[in-house]
Amino acid sequence: MKDNIYIYYDEEGDFLEFNTGEYKNGYFRDVKEGISEWIDEETGKVTGFAIMSFRKRMAKFHNIKLKLPVKLEMIPA
Repeated sequence: MKDNIYIYYDEEGDFLEFNTGEYKNGYFRDVKEGISEWIDEETGKVTGFAIMSFRKRMAKFHNIKLKLPVKLEMIPA
């Protein structure tokens, strides 16, 4: 994976968003109810995803698998 993955979680809104590379202008396109893709306005490529009601959706899962290598950047709120 060339770009870093940036992850943002809003606990109050229960909203998870992650993007590859630096944040760029774009728009959300609904994929499924409560799940959207972030489309880079310049390239038209999908560069991220957003999940509404994340905690509720993940309550039934106990493990999450990620294909490595994955780079994470933790930014304090």
